[in-house]
Amino acid sequence: MRAKGKIRDARIPYEIPSRLDIPLRLASVLHVIYLVFNEGYLASSGETLTRADLSGEAIRLGRLLVELLPEPEAMGLLALMLLHEARQASRTTPSGEMILLEDQDRSLWNRAQIEEGVELVESALSSHRFGPYTLQAAIAAVHAEATRAATTDWAQIVGLYEVLLRADPSPVIELNRAAAIAMRDGPEAGLALIDAILVRGDLTHYHLAHAARGDLCRRLGRTNEAIMSYQRALELATQETERRFITRRLGELRLTSPR
Repeated sequence: MRAKGKIRDARIPYEIPSRLDIPLRLASVLHVIYLVFNEGYLASSGETLTRADLSGEAIRLGRLLVELLPEPEAMGLLALMLLHEARQASRTTPSGEMILLEDQDRSLWNRAQIEEGVELVESALSSHRFGPYTLQAAIAAVHAEATRAATTDWAQIVGLYEVLLRADPSPVIELNRAAAIAMRDGPEAGLALIDAILVRGDLTHYHLAHAARGDLCRRLGRTNEAIMSYQRALELATQETERRFITRRLGELRLTSPR
């Protein structure tokens, strides 16, 4: 209503954008749709991990956009959303507790959405005009095509993250790359990279950075460090499902912590 009021009072005319205006406007539209999807896929706060109404609406808008404007990045974003949404049924227990990707029952994944997502990724990549959404979708496709967590092609995922980091540099992408390197080369390699990110002051207030550090310390048997990192993650987390998961991890670590 406020937007309508501003348009009316300022007498802003309705104009169809020119072909030259579309690329810039498309980037903004894709960003908004992705924000809506992210809030549905992983709610920023509240008791439940997901909001199916928002992720479903984002996918509907993504399909409409590809139909109206089949640009590579529009296809890449739709692919990314479908590949993430395909795992929805396996992401929580019947009581709503979070399940990590490596522990998910892959028989519950929606194969039709995965096949559609992979096809869209391949189409976007073949255009040679793709961007960050398509690269993220390609990473999601590698995960989706692995029949077991142990058969995930981590070398390919690391390579894709390196391309993505060049295309869209950000500490969060750097963190994700570090986690992938930990899976390819071992937890010590990933931990060194995460520590470097945190020492720079990047992601100091990002709970997932501390949770990732806690997990790698846990895998290395550095229990006290893992506890400290998970405690910091718990202080920063606002999503109740994530908080319960971190609390369970802390409980498990404290049982094995040296007295």
